[in-house]
Amino acid sequence: MPVDLTGTYLTLQDGRPAVRFSRTYDHPADRVWRFVTDPDELAQWFPSRAEMELRPGGTIRFSGDPNMPESTGRVLAVDPPRHLSFAWGGDELHFDLEAVGEGRTRFTLTNVLSEANTAARNGAGWEVCLAALDAKARSERFEGAHAGVSPAWKEFYDAYLGAGVPSGAPVPGLD
Repeated sequence: MPVDLTGTYLTLQDGRPAVRFSRTYDHPADRVWRFVTDPDELAQWFPSRAEMELRPGGTIRFSGDPNMPESTGRVLAVDPPRHLSFAWGGDELHFDLEAVGEGRTRFTLTNVLSEANTAARNGAGWEVCLAALDAKARSERFEGAHAGVSPAWKEFYDAYLGAGVPSGAPVPGLD
């Protein structure tokens, strides 16, 4: 069964490759902000647990991802409850929240890639993670893993490959 891809591969104005995802949630921005910044809420959909010092230059400690060692990142920018960006490995993650009506928020995740060949791999990963966030936003239980190689991840990866999204980077747990 074909899967619907929600991510877009793009080249940013500064020439860096990225994948971008957008969702609209029936929650006010301050609630969606907690999905992104509260370590316990984030751990329910993000690949790693992330403990953050929410200030520019603040440290983020990542743990709990079975395919990645514990690591640290750095907060690049924060403007509650509208924007958070941080360095994660060689990538940057940008979370933008915008009110789009009474009690609704547009959530946009942009993964600025260190290498274009990670686009298909990361895009597939975000599809699975964001499915977990979508379920959380609907107060539903998410069934299945939201981190690592899974049957759902593999379907999305194959679909990104079929769409011609750059690929070739190693896949932890598959290579």
